Amino acid sequence: MHLWGTVSVLVLLSIVVPDATARATRLYWGDTHLHTNNSPDASLNGNIRIGPEEAFRFARGEAIEGHSGATAKLERPLDFLVVSDHAEYLGLLPRIRDGDPLVLKNDVTRRWREMVNSGDEEQSWKAMFEVLDDIETNRPGFDDTEIRHSTWAHFIRIADGYNEPGKFTAFIGFEWTSMPDGNNLHRVVIFRDGAAKAGRVLPFSAFDGEDPEQLWAFLESYEADTGGRAIAIPHNGNMSNGRMFPETDFAGRPIDGNYARARSRWEPLYEVTQIKGDGETHPELSPQDPFAGFENWDRGNLTATALKQAGMLRYEYARSALKTGLELQRRAGANPYRFGLIGSSDAHTGFAAVTERNFWGKFSVYEPGLHRLSHQPVVKGRQGKTYDLWAYEMVASGYAAVWATENTRAALFDAMQRREAYATTGSRIRLQFFAGWDFLPEEATADDFAAIGYRKGVPMGGMLGAPPADSGPVFIINALKDPAGVPLERVQVIKGWVGENGDSHETIHDVTVEETGAVGFRAYWQDPAFDPLQHAFYYLRVLEIPKPRWTTLEARRLNTKPPEQVPAHIQDRAYSSPVWYSP
Repeated sequence: MHLWGTVSVLVLLSIVVPDATARATRLYWGDTHLHTNNSPDASLNGNIRIGPEEAFRFARGEAIEGHSGATAKLERPLDFLVVSDHAEYLGLLPRIRDGDPLVLKNDVTRRWREMVNSGDEEQSWKAMFEVLDDIETNRPGFDDTEIRHSTWAHFIRIADGYNEPGKFTAFIGFEWTSMPDGNNLHRVVIFRDGAAKAGRVLPFSAFDGEDPEQLWAFLESYEADTGGRAIAIPHNGNMSNGRMFPETDFAGRPIDGNYARARSRWEPLYEVTQIKGDGETHPELSPQDPFAGFENWDRGNLTATALKQAGMLRYEYARSALKTGLELQRRAGANPYRFGLIGSSDAHTGFAAVTERNFWGKFSVYEPGLHRLSHQPVVKGRQGKTYDLWAYEMVASGYAAVWATENTRAALFDAMQRREAYATTGSRIRLQFFAGWDFLPEEATADDFAAIGYRKGVPMGGMLGAPPADSGPVFIINALKDPAGVPLERVQVIKGWVGENGDSHETIHDVTVEETGAVGFRAYWQDPAFDPLQHAFYYLRVLEIPKPRWTTLEARRLNTKPPEQVPAHIQDRAYSSPVWYSP
């Protein structure tokens, strides 16, 4: 069942009064998913020389020359960055290109060197597919512990060197790249710790285990052995062909309480939007939602070897996964999909540049310029299937926004673990809300908005406690436009719940709407249909007014015609982490 409702208990302001957040917690912007030339697919797609050092320097606001000779620079520096290169063949391709004798003692790596140095684009693609085949089938053509140790040690020294508490946070992390049968199960692993602890392990790769529970066991062992802390963040469920948010475990057994508690423990966040499509919801899943069809990638799996089939979508998108989590909580006693929402880039250029005005693409071969609007992004994949990079459909998204007490590894990590974070599709929309039982309408516009929110309620990512009699949850909301962006159009509360028969439902409430745009919104909203016996979640979606998409802007700069395959305009947005209620 889908409902479209409007509740107009609100206050709309043309100027938002600054809150008292700075005294207790602050908003920080970053990217938790960025690849450099240490990732094999990045290196095989044109990233020859942008490594972790350049990535951190760029995120801090420095100008870096790209492979095309153009200069890349952020309009506004980031506060934190996770360089998350693939654990599989980590750092191998740069050493192959450099002719490292330790690497070239293997027949496979010598052949790859000939292919990548041939200057033939088709040969480079062939090498990339061989790498993908190795990862997908868990049959590494090359493995050397000494090389893995030296590469990891070099990277974590770089991350520690660029980490400046209070000024810029350089996290240590990597990507676990499991993709059985070409279906994306990828996770980014983030350490709270520095090199002293993170250096006591090697990144856990799909060659070590392709089951997410094996990754969680690695994280549990890491914490037990080092006293450190780590989390994993899944991404791109839309490319998993129904395997990202299932009702069964990796082996096909029904999810039980142990699985549900472990997943919720180790995976507190989900990367809901990034370059390979937006993953909030899909028109087939939310047919009553006019904003559901946003930058969806829904053709097949990651390697384009299997098309999308009916029934897969439900297990791929965040909103439906949140509802599935409520259903499983009733049956298994725990919710495996109690996750917050963040965005990040998944750029393989080393540049965390994702705004429509400053988008540097997925791979270095798609840096800005006429070539990326004219380049044919289709090559032959395995078994004669087509592998399509969808160059025009790359999404200039996204960023992770985190509410934390200070800009340090510890504070940002702790905020992410408690899910006090949200996603944007590239704009720096400022969003904060609190849920509780006894907020007053005037508290939505109070100068001490945040202090009231923390005292009387819970922030995004939290759990609502027991309700007073005959009272529904109340929200106070503060949304402010990106200072360098376009005005906001609306703020919506999206609710999911489980009915008496165990089936889940959703409804969307327009809390504030100003179609000509507003600088910001302060709003008070109470659920008009709350049932204290029903499991439920609530999250916010904030939409800007439409603006030109990156493809339109690039065509204007180059005085050429924009591609017809994609919309000319885009409506960027923010997704908050939910709050949950359990009877």
